[in-house]
Amino acid sequence: MPAFLLAIAILVVVHEYGHYWVARRCGVRVLRFSLGFGKPFWSRRDAHGTEWSVAPIPLGGYVSMLDEREGPVPPELLNEAFNTKPVGQRIAVVLAGPIANLLLAVLLYAGLAMVGSSVRIPLLVTPTAGSMAALAGVNGGERILAIGGRETPGWGDVRWELLRQLAGGRMPCL
Repeated sequence: MPAFLLAIAILVVVHEYGHYWVARRCGVRVLRFSLGFGKPFWSRRDAHGTEWSVAPIPLGGYVSMLDEREGPVPPELLNEAFNTKPVGQRIAVVLAGPIANLLLAVLLYAGLAMVGSSVRIPLLVTPTAGSMAALAGVNGGERILAIGGRETPGWGDVRWELLRQLAGGRMPCL
């Protein structure tokens, strides 16, 4: 459960930060950036007047912007209200969250492609004396190269080939 909440928190922060970043670039006053819903248990105000907060219900978040539809806006701040911005800027602010999540996914997949994944080599352990494996001549340390003529470079491949071979009723191993 903690890993799930951490993953959700990361996705929410990236998404909401996309809205926040583009809103600020478009001159929109951001009133609050919140991770979570409910009464905040932590909050701080930055130099731009944005309140950064963390609330107890971690299933989402939001960016609250100055907007005449939410309440009266002082005349001197009208140029910073979301609803007074050109349509193109409002569309950019709205789309920035999903685009930020898309960029995160691209970066994560690119990182995984660069790092790769480790493959655990399928080596057999020393069998218990008198076991079927010991009687079959397994000493331990042998590498499983193939099952049913198909190469098995990793334990995942061994597992799938064993299942496939078991379903077919035969299992020659090399």
